[in-house]
Amino acid sequence: MMGRELDGAEDVRVAGAEPPRGLESVTRHEELVRLLAEQFARADVSLRELQARADRAGGTRLPRATCADMLAGRRFPKKAVMVAFLRGCHVPEQRLPAWEQAWERVRVARLAAMAARAQAEVQAQLTALATAAPPRPPAPAGATARGRPPAGTGTTPGRPAAGTGTASGRPPADPSRTPGPRADPSMTPGRPADAGTAPDRPSEDAGVAGQAPQSVPGDGVRPAAEGGNARTRFRWRSFAIAALASLTAATLGLLVGIWVPHQARSGAPDRPLVDDGRAFGPGGSSRFTVTVDPANTGVRLTRRLDAGIGRQRAGITVNGVPAGAWQPLPVQHAHRWQDQRVDLPPSVSAGRGALTVVNTFVSSDQDFNEFLYVVEQRVGGAWETADTLDVGPLHLESEAAHGYGITGPQTFAGVQEFRYPPPAPAGSLHHGMQ
Repeated sequence: MMGRELDGAEDVRVAGAEPPRGLESVTRHEELVRLLAEQFARADVSLRELQARADRAGGTRLPRATCADMLAGRRFPKKAVMVAFLRGCHVPEQRLPAWEQAWERVRVARLAAMAARAQAEVQAQLTALATAAPPRPPAPAGATARGRPPAGTGTTPGRPAAGTGTASGRPPADPSRTPGPRADPSMTPGRPADAGTAPDRPSEDAGVAGQAPQSVPGDGVRPAAEGGNARTRFRWRSFAIAALASLTAATLGLLVGIWVPHQARSGAPDRPLVDDGRAFGPGGSSRFTVTVDPANTGVRLTRRLDAGIGRQRAGITVNGVPAGAWQPLPVQHAHRWQDQRVDLPPSVSAGRGALTVVNTFVSSDQDFNEFLYVVEQRVGGAWETADTLDVGPLHLESEAAHGYGITGPQTFAGVQEFRYPPPAPAGSLHHGMQ
């Protein structure tokens, strides 16, 4: 039955309940798929039953088509989907962190491969731009805009046609010789040549007053179309620079996505830590859904924030019920990373498998920012991590898995690098916890 539903996944049955071998060394998508298929075989459950279990838990949904694609390797799963799948297979909670770490390793490896492909594409574009010639404008027509005929086809008032005599007895031009020194292109029409020319002899290419100089064979005057060529080259160069900038930015963005730590929950004190996040201003709010154990007897939220922005205050609702507030913290300048914790009333989380949290802006010196949310729950008298939401433009998968979104004005979306304060006194669970 399982093999038919998977439509391409491995139908592997492994006896026993030991943790999958090799989970700690998984770095490739196909390796993760193989272990997930083995776990599915151990559970001896149908995809329909997995979907029903997820619906009863009230957390991340598990459509059968999504599970089939995941187990067949046709789609890299979101972490929340994989965790919900493992919970549906009755994998013990203490083993889930190892699966999450394996998922992170695979994700980083996939991003590295994408970055390599992007670099190759950028290099190809650079090579193409370096070897490509700018487009040539069409050759100018025989007649000019002012109706001047081309050299040798007629006469211009005051200038005889090439190859004919003149009234003053000037002999015809010798085609084997250049008639006099070439004019300097920078000279104004009618200006005498600077050297080797009689002072009273005007430039031969001056033409009639009021007429633009034209490109005539043997003349030293700058062709009329050269200005167009310069403009064309300038446009081509601008296009090349813009294309290079876009390609470089795309590659750097992808590389930054790999460089930013994805498991940045416990920042080392007094050491730089890089993370991405978002912020919203007056009239704004953020919303996300997290998964908890319905048997919990308490839930608390921990938020990583930039404490360099003072007087940040926001109201908290859980499933539409007021559940507390994020209170202002003292402004920090040297150690701007802070972790702020709020304990939710037990009544808003008891018996629920999913909590929809809404943070609504109340006041701030600038805006309300959020970089990471860690959800902890108390089950059986002990606290444990239930879910994690990594906020920011470099963690779109985490945001999508938790339905994260901002309503109203978003004032920031980017990367910051700050430090956590020195170690807190004994008994504190988080650096900078308030």
